[in-house]
Amino acid sequence: MALEKVVQAGVTSIHWIVLSETEIPTIKKIVSQNKLPLRVYLIIPENLLDKSLPILRNLKHEFLKFGGALIFADGYLASRSAALLQPYSDKLEEKGKLLCPQKEMQILADKIQQAGLQLVIHAVGDRAVEAALTVFEEKSNQASDNDFRMRLEQAAVLNYELIERLKKLQVTVSVQANVVASEFKVWSAVERLGVKRARMLFPIETLLKNGVRVVGGSDCPMEPLNPLLGIQASVTRDVFSEEQISVEDALCMYTINAAYASSEENIKGSIEAGKLADFTVLSVDPKVVSPDKISGIKVEMTIIGGQVVYSKEATKMNK
Repeated sequence: MALEKVVQAGVTSIHWIVLSETEIPTIKKIVSQNKLPLRVYLIIPENLLDKSLPILRNLKHEFLKFGGALIFADGYLASRSAALLQPYSDKLEEKGKLLCPQKEMQILADKIQQAGLQLVIHAVGDRAVEAALTVFEEKSNQASDNDFRMRLEQAAVLNYELIERLKKLQVTVSVQANVVASEFKVWSAVERLGVKRARMLFPIETLLKNGVRVVGGSDCPMEPLNPLLGIQASVTRDVFSEEQISVEDALCMYTINAAYASSEENIKGSIEAGKLADFTVLSVDPKVVSPDKISGIKVEMTIIGGQVVYSKEATKMNK
């Protein structure tokens, strides 16, 4: 039912980050019953590698690609568990901490690389991002594959030195634009981080301007899954509005950049001859409506592999 809801939101592919061992039997069941309504790129946490790797490698479905493993470097800003280089501005005795120490992170990265999987590190605070980049640098030097794509989830608190390292290493940064609004509205990021660090919280325009590839995600179920909400949030950002981006750049984050992140940009992510016929028909062109109206655009149809998997009109008739 959840996957059907994703299709109704106009999404043709998702990056499914598994968080619990209990999800594996569900994935097996969906695949065995041929009930995958859209394409799935599967990423599992490193602690499930030993147990789940053989199971997932044996799953065969044209819509399923198992390709990544995730290391959690730190927690979140809301709980002050994100690892920062300097103390939290609203609690000077707290800096957060690494959930995975540097040495252990390097050992786990080796294990992921040896398994032939994409190395993905979840890092929110600047201390965690710094630790992740140190691991990426080591792995990059060791990689024999020129197409060794490293990915950073969240990368919330940044600075110009970290951005330069991201660019140099060609690390893909996966951000969730709706979270930007939440971080400033639900609680004050300025109060928690101070103005200087809050200015560099999810600095999407600065990342793009400096040549870093950025992927857009939803952070569902913590945030709504609708990608149009994320696109609107990216172009209408009202706190540190210099980080607003164009609609075209936002669309790229959720299409071709996302396909690149799973090494599939040659087969999807844009509508071109020779690529998979995966696309969404919208009621209005997002580039011509007022930016604050983008999230109100309706999904008319979702088409995957040339087949209509969702139609608003057909849904109306069935009701």
